[in-house]
Formats: sequence, structure tokens, C-alpha cells
Amino acid sequence: MPDRDSNPGRHRAKGRRRKPRGGSGKALRIAAWSAAGVVVLGGTGLGYVYFKLDGNIKSVDINAALGTDRPDNVDNGSEDILVLGSDSRAGANKKAGGGTDDGSARSDTAMIVHIYKGHKKASVVSIPRDTLIDRPECTDSDGTEHPASNGVMFNSAYSTGGAACAVKTAESMTGIRMDHYVEVDFSGFEQLIDDLGGVDVTTTKAIDDPDSHLELDAGTHTLTGKQALGLVRTRHGVGDGSDLGRIQLQQAFMKALMDQLKDVGVFTSPSKLYDLANTATKSVTTDSELASVKDLASFANGLKGIGSNDMDMVTLPVQYDTADANRVLVDKTKADQVWKALKADKDIPKSAKKGTATGQADGVVK
Repeated sequence: MPDRDSNPGRHRAKGRRRKPRGGSGKALRIAAWSAAGVVVLGGTGLGYVYFKLDGNIKSVDINAALGTDRPDNVDNGSEDILVLGSDSRAGANKKAGGGTDDGSARSDTAMIVHIYKGHKKASVVSIPRDTLIDRPECTDSDGTEHPASNGVMFNSAYSTGGAACAVKTAESMTGIRMDHYVEVDFSGFEQLIDDLGGVDVTTTKAIDDPDSHLELDAGTHTLTGKQALGLVRTRHGVGDGSDLGRIQLQQAFMKALMDQLKDVGVFTSPSKLYDLANTATKSVTTDSELASVKDLASFANGLKGIGSNDMDMVTLPVQYDTADANRVLVDKTKADQVWKALKADKDIPKSAKKGTATGQADGVVK
């Protein structure tokens, strides 16, 4: 977890309390919270503003950077996407991330999203940033070569060599070729939630985390962007204070976001839809094959049939490192079951989800 400055003057951020809704209506489906704003573009007829928004999107040519030393591209109708939430310490992200402006960038959140053939369901595998792995040799998008390193944290791949090295590391771990790469920064995520009008969540227990500047009573809240960011980043206010507990909150928030997107009125307000699209495209970095609004919208439109009930959200099977309680080690036997299933476009077996470290934050947000 990145270091954050203490804030003795922080104020209580309870959120806008409201009564729980009876039903959320038909959700606009998305694959991951970090791609939420982009997916809203799918199927909405935004052709007249494409040219205005294309210039917002940053992209990385992953194929050129990695060359041919990659897993085979299995053509079975499925797709695999590496999704990162970037923890930049520069500019607007310094304030959103709660750190100092040292100009660096970290991968604070990482997910491998597998879209099954037919695009009717998906599996999302969250990778704890504290996972110790063997990082392969890689070349970043600027052509700089980075040597391999053993026993380092997973997010060191991104801080060392950016998107290209993160993809290379994910492919080395899984044996699965990443079809796409999507990255969203902290400040963009915060603004995205505000553009959506907030997200309703119910906390079953109070959350108090000075590091993420989040304090919520038990109950139902409409979270602002700042509060939502605090929720998906908090770790010391829930469970055992590990990154694993934070992942459980992220997955619960992701489902809550999916189940209410259709209710926020973006389709009844062209200006609101444009604001959302503008924020999303400014916040996202993609691989070069998704580097236009048209390509993103086409990709997103193929995912809108996937709802929260169609997603299997799991955490990479890990065990606590007995030498360092702040690190986790890949449970290779169970992880191999996960990657073997996804490579074959099959459901992740239940046996891969049992007997691993969990973080003890299950059910805190629903």
C-alpha cells in the first residue's frame, strides 16, 4: 500500500444516507469498475462526439513492446483483459491517492477479466498487489529493457516498466495472452463516480480508516467519488487490514456499481452523458487496439449483456507469507486450476476457491 500523509484534521464523511431501494431495474452491464465509464458509451449513438473525445484517450502499443515472446493467442471466442487502477503520485492523482507528488506511478488495483465465448458471462480474478512473484525480463513502451527480478511484489512490474511490463508479468504468471489492456487513474475514477451522481452501498459494519480518510457508519449510503475511492482503497478499516480484505470491498463495490448504472439517468440527459464520456476518455489508458472511442464503444457494447449475477469474482489463490505478514505467496496448485480453466474457457472450479487466504472482510459491503 502506498504511504500516505496523516491528516489530523480529517472530517467525518458519512455519505448521503438514504433508504435502501426495492429494486435497481435492468443494469447497464460492465466488465470491471475501472472500465465503467467507457462501457456506458456502448450502444448509445455517440458518433457525433467521437472526434471530440478520441483525443482524450492515451494508449500503449503492447504488441510492439512485447513482440512475439508471448503466449499463443487462443481463438476460442473468449477475451482476456488486464485491468489496472493506477496510483500515480503526480498532479491530480497526488490528492486523490493521498500521497506525495514524487512523480511515480503504481498499480494499486489489478484484475484479469475473462469474457467467455458468447459474451454472456465473465470471471474476474483480482491479483493482490502484495503478491510476491518472479517478474520476467521485459521491454517497456519506450524500448527500455528491464531485467528479471525474483520475489518482488506484483505491482512492481508496472512501477518498473509501465503497462507493457505489467502485461508481460500477467502473461508470465497465467500462461494466458492478454487480448486487451485498460488502465484508469484515481482522479478519473473519483470524477466518474461524481458524474454518475454517486453509488449506493450498504455497509454492514462501520468503517474507520484514517489512511484512506474514510469513516462510514453501518447503513446505506450514496457515496461521492471521494468516498467511493476511499472505499475501494481502504484496508486498515476492515478485516485484518490486508490487501485481501480491500479486494473483497472492491468486488462488492463493483457489483453495486453495475446494479445501479441504469438508474442514474445518463440516457435522459445528453449533457450528463457527454460529461461522463469526457471524464472516462480522459481517465483511461488502453492498448492501441482500443485507442478510439469507436473501438471502445464497440468493445463495451459486446459486454453490456453481462450483469453482476453473471460474473464470478475471485481473488488469486494465495497464502500469507510466514516470513512477512504484509506479503502473500501464490498458491501454485490452486492458481494453476484457475488459469487452466480460463485458458480452456471454462468456469473456475470451486476447489480453487477454498482453503486460501481471504482477508476477513467478506460481507462488510453489500
